Amino acid sequence: MAGTTITMSRLKQIIRHRDHGMALQTISKTLGIARNTVKKYLQLIESKGFSHSELLKMEDEELNALLAEPDHTSGSRFLDMEAFFPHMLEELKRTGVNRWNLWGEYKTKHPDGYSYSQFCEHFRQWGSCRKASMHMEHIPGDKLFIDYAGDRFSLVDAVTGEIKEVETYVSTLGYSQYTYVEAVPSQKKEDFISASDNALQFYGGVPKALVPDNLKSAVTKADRYEPLINSDFLDFANHYGCTVFPARSRKPQDKSLVEKAVSIVYSRIYAPLRNRVFHDLPSLNRAIMELLLVYNSTPFQRRPESRKELFDTEEKAALKPLATERYELKEYKQATVPKFCHIHLKEGNHYYSVPFRFIGKKVKIAYSQSHVSVYYNNERIAYHKRSTGGSKYTTVKEHMPSSHRFVSDWNPDFFLDWAKGVDPDVHNYIRVILESYTYPEQAYKSCLGILGYDRKAGRERLINAVRRATGYDIFNYSVITRILRSGLDTLPLQEEQTPQKEIKHANIRGSENFK
Repeated sequence: MAGTTITMSRLKQIIRHRDHGMALQTISKTLGIARNTVKKYLQLIESKGFSHSELLKMEDEELNALLAEPDHTSGSRFLDMEAFFPHMLEELKRTGVNRWNLWGEYKTKHPDGYSYSQFCEHFRQWGSCRKASMHMEHIPGDKLFIDYAGDRFSLVDAVTGEIKEVETYVSTLGYSQYTYVEAVPSQKKEDFISASDNALQFYGGVPKALVPDNLKSAVTKADRYEPLINSDFLDFANHYGCTVFPARSRKPQDKSLVEKAVSIVYSRIYAPLRNRVFHDLPSLNRAIMELLLVYNSTPFQRRPESRKELFDTEEKAALKPLATERYELKEYKQATVPKFCHIHLKEGNHYYSVPFRFIGKKVKIAYSQSHVSVYYNNERIAYHKRSTGGSKYTTVKEHMPSSHRFVSDWNPDFFLDWAKGVDPDVHNYIRVILESYTYPEQAYKSCLGILGYDRKAGRERLINAVRRATGYDIFNYSVITRILRSGLDTLPLQEEQTPQKEIKHANIRGSENFK
């Protein structure tokens, strides 16, 4: 409906469709967005002075911040009327009900609606469109049709003999009908997007549009007028620079090519593998790929060339290049920036720095397997490579206040170099302390305290205290502090310990008794 706001992912779909020369009305019907809404968003983009390519490169949060949501107040009379037609079609089957009666009901609900003559004409056109069927001419590189096979393959556990069914993902290009097949654990979002990514890698390029069936992983809410596309699948499509054009619910003709491909896959792949036993997905997919290569290389029944030949000669060049990096599914969470300027990501148990001026602010964290981004008010304020090191820190020095940057430089070499400049004995003492901890970071404060006595107590006293503590074979900050406070560092060290006298007693047995 006009007046509704749209997500930035859907806005990117509008931009891509418009770049492909699609008319406003066609975009409206394709995405289930009112024509006036599409028009006003495009006018808003034009008023901002940014090119479409610049907007498509922006993160969703940046784009949302750039474009203030327009105030839509007008409704769409046409969509209100068209939404009434399915009900009208059913009511006309009842005795005594005619168009005049139903138009009266329509006008009661929508006083500013169409006149009776216009109402009847639009209903006639709507009815004729529902009955129409046309042959679709596919353009090279235009659409990739996606579906799952109804029947499933089975995996058998090699130890327990347990049988587990797996799904079969099938995609085919509209022009060449070049097909990709993969067995996946489920139809869940993660498996669906991963298989779609593998399909694009298989084709070596990206079509203009992806046409999935109305499964939940692709379409969150199937609707004739406003299908709600899964946000993660939209993000996937935007990553590769293509649009999502879901098939209509209960309209198999919208994806007839992939429906046909599925039926052929049954005879060309399922049938040859029906008596084979597989214990894992990799071995099953290797067997599928062997048969798939044969299938794609076999000539069409009524044409001399094969799907592979048609793809190589006419469609491959029409595909857009793949993105530099493969898509990674993102996860999101909210956090408040603590005083030490690092947000904690529980997945991986790692800390990532955030600019100190955002201390106390609530931020949004978007993370994938390789990257972590932090947003505040739709603006990205930090970006890091993902780390799997537990209980460690990834820090950008510029994120820290000037008083903290000294701390960010702490590492074992920093303290060893400092100690070496004091005295070799102090250097050795600090080295032993650092090596005594599993994680050197745990010893940093102890080292800082010991080396701080170079200024507080004087270098000579620190060196004497370290030598005495080494003689005690005790390596920590506390013993250095006790020696300095008690003045033991001023006493001369005993070069040799006085040998103990041998004790002789009837109740004491010597070492000879234990040989």
